[in-house]
Amino acid sequence: MSKYYLTTPIYYPNARPHVGSAYTTIVCDVIARYRRMCGDEVAFLTGTDEHGEKLQRAAAAAGESPGDFVAAKRELFKKLWRDLNISEYKFVHTSQNPDHVRSVQWMLRQANKNGYIEKKEYEGRYCVDDERYISDGAEPANCDICGRPAELISEQNYFFKLSAFQERLLRLYEERPEFVRPDFRLNEVKSFVKSGLRDISVSRRRIKWGIPWPDDPEQVFYVWYDALTSYMTGIGFQSEDPARQAEFQKFWPADLHMIGKDILRFHAVYWPAFLMAAEMPLPKMVFAHGWIYYEADKMSKSKGNVVYPEPIVDALDSFGAPGNDALRYYLLREAPFGQDTSFSYDALIQRFNSDLANDLGNLVSRTVAMLHQFSAGSVPPAVSLKNQQGTIQLITAYQEAFERFDFSSALSFVWGLISEANKLIVQAKPWELAKSASAADQDKLRETLYITAQFLRVISVLLCPVMPISAKWIWKQLGQTRDLEDERIDDSLKFKFLEPATKVGKAEPIFPRLDKEATLAKLYELAEADMEQDKPKEASKPVQIGKPTDSSPTPSTESRVSTPESRVSTPESRAATPDSRIPTPAPSQISIEDFAKVDMRVGEVVSAEPVANATKLLKLMVDIGAEVRQVVAGVAEYYQPEQLVGMKVVLVTNLQPRKLRGVESNGMVVAASVGPEGRPVLATFKEDVPKGAKLK
Repeated sequence: MSKYYLTTPIYYPNARPHVGSAYTTIVCDVIARYRRMCGDEVAFLTGTDEHGEKLQRAAAAAGESPGDFVAAKRELFKKLWRDLNISEYKFVHTSQNPDHVRSVQWMLRQANKNGYIEKKEYEGRYCVDDERYISDGAEPANCDICGRPAELISEQNYFFKLSAFQERLLRLYEERPEFVRPDFRLNEVKSFVKSGLRDISVSRRRIKWGIPWPDDPEQVFYVWYDALTSYMTGIGFQSEDPARQAEFQKFWPADLHMIGKDILRFHAVYWPAFLMAAEMPLPKMVFAHGWIYYEADKMSKSKGNVVYPEPIVDALDSFGAPGNDALRYYLLREAPFGQDTSFSYDALIQRFNSDLANDLGNLVSRTVAMLHQFSAGSVPPAVSLKNQQGTIQLITAYQEAFERFDFSSALSFVWGLISEANKLIVQAKPWELAKSASAADQDKLRETLYITAQFLRVISVLLCPVMPISAKWIWKQLGQTRDLEDERIDDSLKFKFLEPATKVGKAEPIFPRLDKEATLAKLYELAEADMEQDKPKEASKPVQIGKPTDSSPTPSTESRVSTPESRVSTPESRAATPDSRIPTPAPSQISIEDFAKVDMRVGEVVSAEPVANATKLLKLMVDIGAEVRQVVAGVAEYYQPEQLVGMKVVLVTNLQPRKLRGVESNGMVVAASVGPEGRPVLATFKEDVPKGAKLK
């Protein structure tokens, strides 16, 4: 049996987890379930990163000790994972954890022994929110990641000699390009490292809430050195329990660290350097996925536009729909994994009605009902499954897509099977065959019912990692008593069949069609109630910050947690409040005559490709009706070329041509600049607008 070890990020519990945290954890749960059904022995780790100045301040603001504050927030994460049906995971927390203290201090001593730690004076800007120094001087005043003001501080700290690892890291990326995925993230990391690495502070003197620095009581560990090591603590590193030590030896190095793109640098640069310094094996892959946006803006608690999972699940459940599975399906199907995606209530309801209620739900209902009506409620006698090469190819394509974390494509292949099964029913017309006295028609009827039931068997197995509750319900309706999760997603799936004469269950609807207006109303209602309940309470009294061990120690990693199959949340009225948005200076006014000089036309992108030696540029060929224009657009970090082909865009056509990286651009594609990082969102159209139409 092969082993597979995957991790979510170790979440920062300064507030309640939202759908962004849920997204990463759901994805990891889907992968873990898939690997188990492939026959692997899986270790799946999640947890909370509980030290640092940000948490120390948040606890003080709440009138609590840091230990009590993080313990309460930790429980919010565990509760959400239970509600989201996250399966058989380990949970590590970094505070009040003797095993973790030993792990972090061991890593430090190894790095120090090998000459990679030194103590020196530091002065520069420090971002409390991102727990990082951003400059060696007074400028810039704001953090380049979150945009918030950074504090100017001066103190003596211990530094890790990151600069010594530049060549080793670049060699790692060249020799093991799969170390960072997707490919375009690897290019970002290589570019960052090639630009030069500075030594980084790995201790803090000004704060008390952290793991003590060995032999220097005035210092505690910098949060990233602490947090990253928890990936090893969580599976028994430096444990005093021999069984847990054996677990570490079995599962390390990790097969996969799944993270959001905002913490890629820490995982793809700092973490391998820390491990190299301690002479420890490196993880096999760091996969950095995109953000979930809400109304084209990054979700942020400070902006007030955060979407929570629980109200979504509760709202869908209230209509008899499997809300948990519906959310899981939507998040994995809606956009190619790895890229940014936008959350939308409308799209969620559309996906549910189209894919789940219409396609899958109808297939299940029709198949089981016909087995009762035309086959005495049993699977008919087996028939030769000829001409099934297409089905086998779809199953293989599903497996290949899952292996590369292309969940949207994997699910599209399952829907290919659903489409084939529905097409078979429509073409064969079992209800007419049943009326015929012809022996050939009766054989055809039995064949149709048998093949359709086999389709459902395969579909339920393939859907189990993504939609375990619904897949098990389908499995049960097929009369199967074995545990669905004991089935294998391997070559045997293609040639394993239902036993003839198996009694099927009662036909019961799984995916009731949702009324859009009623569902939206319920989603908004529950989201608003959830927001009201989640409003922060005022601190009751000031608290003295204590030592790191101001609460009783708890076990380093809790044993595997099996969760009941239950629920998830979100609101669209959570738009960012005006006073929390980034202020926009009033533009200077121009005359209508000046505006009329700008010629903007509707164009359709007919091809898109990267510009050589330019990570941010794409070369587009845009059809504006009268001609096809070549345009260079700085959108490569946010759009894949294939996403753009066929898209209707707005093109400024009367700009003077100019060359970008040697490629001539004859116009400019119009886009909105969103968020503090200025993410481009291309202007497009909801209605079908003809190419060449003038904007005015």
